[in-house]
Amino acid sequence: MRFDPVIADIRFGCGRSPMIAAPAGVDAMLDGLRAPDAMAQRFPIEDFETFMGRMRTKDALSKILRQQRGTPAAEEARAQNRELNKIARKDHWRWMASHIARRIHSETPLRERLAFFWADHFTATGKGGVIRRGTSPYMQSALRPHLASRFSDLLFEAVTHPLMVHYLDQERSVGPGSARALKKPNKRFGINENLAREVLELHTMGADGPYTQDDVRQLAELLTGLTANAKKGRVFKKALAEPGAETVLGRSYGGAKPGLRDIRQVLDDLARHPATARHMAWKLAVHFVSDTPSVELIATIERAWLDSDGDLMAVYGALLRHPDAWVPARGNVKQPFDFITSACRALAVPSEPLIALREGPFRIRFADPLGLMGHIWQQPDGPDGLPEEDSAWITPQGIAARLQWAVSVPQLITPALPDPRNFVETALGPDAPEAVRFAASAAESRADGVGLVLASPAFQRM
Repeated sequence: MRFDPVIADIRFGCGRSPMIAAPAGVDAMLDGLRAPDAMAQRFPIEDFETFMGRMRTKDALSKILRQQRGTPAAEEARAQNRELNKIARKDHWRWMASHIARRIHSETPLRERLAFFWADHFTATGKGGVIRRGTSPYMQSALRPHLASRFSDLLFEAVTHPLMVHYLDQERSVGPGSARALKKPNKRFGINENLAREVLELHTMGADGPYTQDDVRQLAELLTGLTANAKKGRVFKKALAEPGAETVLGRSYGGAKPGLRDIRQVLDDLARHPATARHMAWKLAVHFVSDTPSVELIATIERAWLDSDGDLMAVYGALLRHPDAWVPARGNVKQPFDFITSACRALAVPSEPLIALREGPFRIRFADPLGLMGHIWQQPDGPDGLPEEDSAWITPQGIAARLQWAVSVPQLITPALPDPRNFVETALGPDAPEAVRFAASAAESRADGVGLVLASPAFQRM
């Protein structure tokens, strides 16, 4: 392995920075994950426990609207509900600004990349009202604290989180033989397999994993009882749980006293399963190195997973210490958010005016262009998250949106654009292509020169 600080910044970090030195080596990168989360302190995002206070207020207002329809109290509740949604919408964009600021200023940028990798792996979002603004608080509370723990811990926190329970309709899953269903027969009572299917297909073993439809059904039955509410968050209700034991991948779980411990046990077993190790090794290699990673790289990560019982620090270490991680050729196209934030980091965009931007200008400069590039902020098409294939991002509209952003937005978000001749090396490193150096030096203005660097194929890849 030959460590390269430029590759460390670009492939495993948030891009090159004129303010922050590149890491000194792999050990420094890993140590950064163990260090206190300075960016979360400096650019705070509401935790989900606090966010649930908004959900409780929403529930109380909805109750007034249902029970006092047509009264002055209901009209007041309607007005308060509109204001609640307005504040949540504004905070939604402010939290996006905080995510960008964290990437600009982080001295441990691998943490920021991993936070988004796992947020995409465990995609979850609200479906309407206030809760559809809950993704950043979910990332803050359920995922970010566990980036350097065991996968089993991360898996449990994500899968049983109130936002995931809501997103995959687990709230509607009731055992047909449960006490609730037997006491109050109702056509709406029944098993919902969404969460069980995604746990097996997306979160652990992969679509080609060694499970059957019966395993999906049995896991769905085991998950009955898992629900959530705005008062307590994650809740297990025994009255909703299907009685008896369930068999998943040949092992029996549950029985006389169903509870969260059964769900924890099955998730622990899935986390250490060889198929999960293989699937996650492939996914990490694809995300950070190449759409077509080598068999050797995948096998190395997989072995680290199995040997360490899913210790994510050991897994990251195996990835970062493999020679394939440091191949000079840049294999992956930056996803839109990586492109925009790495440009902001190279430009050293000041954080205070960024976070203080009003909603309208912020959306015009960041969120709307991101959408044109193909990434609608925190509105996934499905639970499989963003596509990893380069072809998903190299489209005529996506490329046009990147070019437009590169030449028009930088001059709006930084007080003084750098000299393009210097910016080439800031953004791309000392081995920047001569063609890009020439284009930057020949540009008619600083805005054109900076735009040419950011729009270059060299800057678009990791």
